[in-house]
Amino acid sequence: MNTPLDKSEFEALADFRYQLRRFLRFSELLTRRHGITNLQYLLLLQVKGYPGREWACIGELAERLQAHQHGVVSLVSRCEKLGLVERRPGREDRRAVEVHLTAEGERLAESIALHHREEVKLLGGVFRDLASQLR
Repeated sequence: MNTPLDKSEFEALADFRYQLRRFLRFSELLTRRHGITNLQYLLLLQVKGYPGREWACIGELAERLQAHQHGVVSLVSRCEKLGLVERRPGREDRRAVEVHLTAEGERLAESIALHHREEVKLLGGVFRDLASQLR
């Protein structure tokens, strides 16, 4: 049953969105200072952080980035030109394309992720507290 939200729930949701936007703005400025776009960093992060391995296929990255495959192909191409990723034929299916980080991509992902880790620690309980404030 959908019960109406009370004022405190609106406040909690508003604060959540504010904190989320602050984090995203922090990330946008940070990646720009490192010479890449936020979307390029997200690609590096998803490749490096793909569960169970150090690479990902285009379709998997499209899902993780919530983007269309053709958009991810373009993003991978831009990152490839910057020397951050490389494409390799699929190990099991040669038609598939694996995306791997280069040494420079690894270095950049690590550097930016270290800053993100500290910012997430500062946010700490904001995301945990939201669940307890909602009915």
